[in-house]
Amino acid sequence: MAIKMLTLEDLELGGKRVFLRVDINTPIHPETGALMERARLEEAAMTVRDLPKSRVVVASHQGRVGRPDYTSLEAHAKALGEILGREVAFVPDVFGPEALSQIDSLQDGEVLMLDNLRFTAEENQEYKPDEAEKSHLIRRLGGHVDACVLDAFSTAHRASPTIIGFAGLVPTCAGRTVGRELRMLDRIATVEKGPYVTVLGGAKVNDRLEAIDALIANGRADSVLLSGVVGLVFLKAAGKLRGDIGVDKEQAFVVRARRLMDDDPDRFVLPLDVAVKAEGGRKEVEPSQIASAAQVLDIGSKSVDRFSRYIKGAGTVFMSGPAGAFEWEEFSLGTEGLLRAMASSLGTTIISGGHLSTALRKYGINDQIDHVSTAGGALVQYLAGKRLPLIDALERAAERWGRSQHEPLKQQEAA
Repeated sequence: MAIKMLTLEDLELGGKRVFLRVDINTPIHPETGALMERARLEEAAMTVRDLPKSRVVVASHQGRVGRPDYTSLEAHAKALGEILGREVAFVPDVFGPEALSQIDSLQDGEVLMLDNLRFTAEENQEYKPDEAEKSHLIRRLGGHVDACVLDAFSTAHRASPTIIGFAGLVPTCAGRTVGRELRMLDRIATVEKGPYVTVLGGAKVNDRLEAIDALIANGRADSVLLSGVVGLVFLKAAGKLRGDIGVDKEQAFVVRARRLMDDDPDRFVLPLDVAVKAEGGRKEVEPSQIASAAQVLDIGSKSVDRFSRYIKGAGTVFMSGPAGAFEWEEFSLGTEGLLRAMASSLGTTIISGGHLSTALRKYGINDQIDHVSTAGGALVQYLAGKRLPLIDALERAAERWGRSQHEPLKQQEAA
């Protein structure tokens, strides 16, 4: 479809303080705490490079409260500076006096990165546009920036203040990553065909359940292959797994999964075996043979073979979320096996999410996939035909600021 939005070319941003909302939420090594990849940082760098005379304020979230990857963005600032080949200053603040002072002190061509946006309570909530504009976060920052560039496609499904709050306050346009994603998805829409196979893994169970509902409703999931934590939830719902999985709202998720399978039992494909950590390393067993789901770190070889047959027979196959803890070599078999099946598939292939983008690079097969996106939940919802808050914000901004400049409103061709 055609999306009305402004781009960098539509706004005069030289010499202006530009709030650049990106998504550089990056996988963090569970043992060392190091950034595991730079894909999203490299995407952000494309837009920063195209703002050479602006005073750029880079902002992103990282991780979720209570998880090991909920960290400062200081390492991200250093990594972005290395990619750009110039300094990216970092301030351990988001909208307090120190952050605002450094924003005001920026000179043309300088880049400043704020700390993790999720260190602020408001960024962890979702709002309506008028409510977001009135949030402390947007009111404080909005008085110190002249424009906003939204380039966080992977966070496009979140109605957080920094995604939707600036559009009515300052001129707001799309960055390079958002434009590229929408153009690529538009091209894919012209060639995709059934049968549609969806491969879902990872730990974000609620997101995956929402994705299943949306993709089924939109005819994008003839078969749903499940691994990761969400696969464990479905195994428990099917009575094939004992013990607790260890996720919040576990029982509600299990009930929901049971209902989905009862409504359409032939659509869902569950793991035949799983891999656990045992003395001597990896051990593959049937799900019913383990006492606790917390031991499960991957799917087993039989599951990889079964899933691969579905993937290779698909007309269009979409994968989001790793099959297991691929960060550890002994538990990478599932994720690598499914990605290699994707790479050899003759159907249209779409990979989403930062973790899988990292894995594709690790295995050297990223150029064998039709579309690789660092977006996860946002891409799922977009493919399912849902409206995304970031896209809505861009369209509101185009209506507001395109007219205010007394120029014809440009219609950007996008998916």
